[in-house]
Amino acid sequence: MYDVYKIRRDFPIFQQELNGKPVAYLDTAASAQKPSAVLEKMHKVYTEIYANPHRGTYYFADMITSAYENARKTVAEFVNARKASEIVFTRNATESVNLVAATWGMQNLSAGDEVLISQAEHHANLVPWQQICKRLGAKLIVFPVADDGSFVQEEFISHLSEKTKIVAVTAMSNVLGTIFPIKEIVKAAHDAGALALVDACQFAVHHQIDVKDFDCDFLVFSAHKTYGPTGVGVLYAKEHILKGMPPYQFGGDMVDTVTYENTIFADIPARFEAGTPACVQAIGLAEGLKYMQNLGLADIMLHEKQLTAYATERLTEVPNLKIIGTAKEKGGVFSFDIKNIHPQDIAFVLNKENVDVRIGHHCAQPIVNRMGYTSLTRASLGLYTTKEDIDMLISALLKAEKFFREN
Repeated sequence: MYDVYKIRRDFPIFQQELNGKPVAYLDTAASAQKPSAVLEKMHKVYTEIYANPHRGTYYFADMITSAYENARKTVAEFVNARKASEIVFTRNATESVNLVAATWGMQNLSAGDEVLISQAEHHANLVPWQQICKRLGAKLIVFPVADDGSFVQEEFISHLSEKTKIVAVTAMSNVLGTIFPIKEIVKAAHDAGALALVDACQFAVHHQIDVKDFDCDFLVFSAHKTYGPTGVGVLYAKEHILKGMPPYQFGGDMVDTVTYENTIFADIPARFEAGTPACVQAIGLAEGLKYMQNLGLADIMLHEKQLTAYATERLTEVPNLKIIGTAKEKGGVFSFDIKNIHPQDIAFVLNKENVDVRIGHHCAQPIVNRMGYTSLTRASLGLYTTKEDIDMLISALLKAEKFFREN
């Protein structure tokens, strides 16, 4: 049985009160809190086996190298990759997309080619493609979502053409909560002769990933959103595609042979991991994924589905509140507006009530603008979120709405 109150005890940050009251952390979409298993694992590495991986022949170096590569295997199993060598560790999902744009993009895009993205993309899956298209003379094509934030198959297909070289889409919008039908999108892209990249940053927190089933060519996500540390992210890519991509950065441990005149680069994935890697963070990432798997991804999904329904119903109790993004296929992300109250003012009141939310354009300014706003308040759920957290949110919102309406 999924016992969220027992699970919360695994997170040290929740074992405290602020001003004598509990905290409702509703900003997991920005970054998730960390369970003791992750913190203790990283502490153990630093205090018992730390060294520079892949470089030494002594005990610590052997141990850290083994732990680092085992972390890669854990990530490969988590996304159901065919081989661990299809997993590249980066700084975060943003760098993962930049790596693909700067390597595969530079090799395969030229003037007149098209890159297709959705209106709902995070800046991390928009700006890199925008800039590489400007540099190469390619075109960035954007297909719209519906007014309720839903994916519209007809719009996607109508913007897909023989000029499309890659389709880059989110699996779950960080603003709208919309869950995109990735398998169908990937198949349509392949049928058109294009590759497909999936931004799974939000999706990975709440759902099972299967890159074999998706058949995607690239997939990215960040550790800090999947209950792991900051400073490390994941790029999955099919082996034959990854082998054909040139290095992204240059330096130590990504080479086979170096002379003053020439360099022969290492095989994948090493050629994309120049310099000392964030090895302890990668091990922490793996521990975070194991934590999710031990709880049971299906149970996490069910818990969050029930909470999403509960939050959707309770938000209707707040006068003049409008949820932005009400697609049928939606995850636990709630961006909303309260008429005539600025999100900054809402956040001020919520902070006083120990309710943690995010305000702004959520690093997805174009979709916020497309929905008719410049700034929104966002509450988001995690595996440790409770009904009491939602109740605290509603109570604080009712106070805010009443105060600003009367004043």
